[in-house]
Amino acid sequence: MISALNPLSRLGSRTLTYFICPAAVQNSKSKCILAPNKPGYPMNTFRTYCTLSLAWLCIAGLTQPLFAQQNPIIPGWYADPEGIVYGDRFWVYPTYSAPYEEQVFFDAFSSPDLVNWTKHPRIIDTAEVKWAKRAMWAPGVLEKDGKYYFFFAANDVHEGQVGGIGVAVADRPEGPFKDLLGKPLINDIVNGAQPIDQFVFKDKDGTYYMYYGGWRHCNIVRLNDDFTGLVPFDDGEIYKEVTPESYVEGPFMFMRNGNYYFMWSEGGWGGPHYKVAYAIADSPFGPFKRVATILEQDPEIATGAGHHSVIQVPGNDQWYIVYHRRPLDKKGANERVTCVDEMHFDEDGYIMPVQMTHTGVRHPLRN
Repeated sequence: MISALNPLSRLGSRTLTYFICPAAVQNSKSKCILAPNKPGYPMNTFRTYCTLSLAWLCIAGLTQPLFAQQNPIIPGWYADPEGIVYGDRFWVYPTYSAPYEEQVFFDAFSSPDLVNWTKHPRIIDTAEVKWAKRAMWAPGVLEKDGKYYFFFAANDVHEGQVGGIGVAVADRPEGPFKDLLGKPLINDIVNGAQPIDQFVFKDKDGTYYMYYGGWRHCNIVRLNDDFTGLVPFDDGEIYKEVTPESYVEGPFMFMRNGNYYFMWSEGGWGGPHYKVAYAIADSPFGPFKRVATILEQDPEIATGAGHHSVIQVPGNDQWYIVYHRRPLDKKGANERVTCVDEMHFDEDGYIMPVQMTHTGVRHPLRN
């Protein structure tokens, strides 16, 4: 839609100036034509001038492109998304955002281009994971030797309870997944870290590490080759705490240009001030010195932005952050939607603040 009579300012006391603008850029003077209308000038003639001028704008290609709204990328309440690429498709594995007693299954979503999504319903649920009774969340998937391993948290475990981090396996990224162990991989609370929000990272030497933890503490552990147990570090320890400043939950790790980028969420997930921060290190063990906040609420877009993952388009230095946020007109803790926005780096390798948008991915991508 286009606005042909959009008064933005009055110049002097006798001339009312209109800006002829595409609707997408209303309230902005860029790519607009000034149309001054003095008292006594025939209004019909003025309207004709505006219409012809607007037609010229369109023909000249000066109108700002109008993009479809892509965020949220999928309908419904979904949170804690992990994004990853398998073959020629992008995949997102989120939490079904509902009260804990209803949060008993996972759906997955795949896309050839980060724009058009296919739902893969109920890839695993509590009927398959006998020890999980409720509160299944924060999934993550990795592929190894043709198998897909699905890590998740369940039961909102506290001291002395059964629950924590589980692992399931399937032959395809859409499942169905089967419980691998029949029990949690990590059940105990170590170093104050609730066993939730796991992220499995493959280091450049082929070692698989898991970062995890809620309650403001984060541990790193080393996984064995088939993901059925943990391997002690060289000093004999099994759990090492790597908690950075202001950490709350939701760890994530990726590498770029030889650097380790460690990311996490801060604040309460049910409130508006949830956000994402990061550190850069030379080792998967840190130390992780907090650099900055890179994703947080925007009063024009959404609140509660956090618990994210990062996707790199294969073969390109093109990055996207996959995260959840809460629409401005919603206040419920579980009213969260999954979104994707661009993530950029400056010339020194620091992550630039992410601009949340309604547009999301503007053009279909091919990986």
